Amino acid sequence: MAESNFDITRKFVRVMRTLPNGLIEFEFAIGDPDVAAELVMPKAAFDEFCAANQVELLTTEKAAPLDAEASDADFHWNLHQATHQRFR
Repeated sequence: MAESNFDITRKFVRVMRTLPNGLIEFEFAIGDPDVAAELVMPKAAFDEFCAANQVELLTTEKAAPLDAEASDADFHWNLHQATHQRFR
């Protein structure tokens, strides 16, 4: 069996955007920043959530696939993108 570097003590947050009403849209991940749940919270709750989980803040830009023609390139999207653009 392959050895895994999955570390459940590491938690990640990537802020996607702040809405005009003050809500924060963000991705939260445990162990692997590429496997995340998308959440929405008011700013105060978001700040408390981040402090309680001792998160690592990530940039908004995800790394692009190394080969845009790769067979898994169709899977490099998030729910926010799916609601604002048309896919094949």
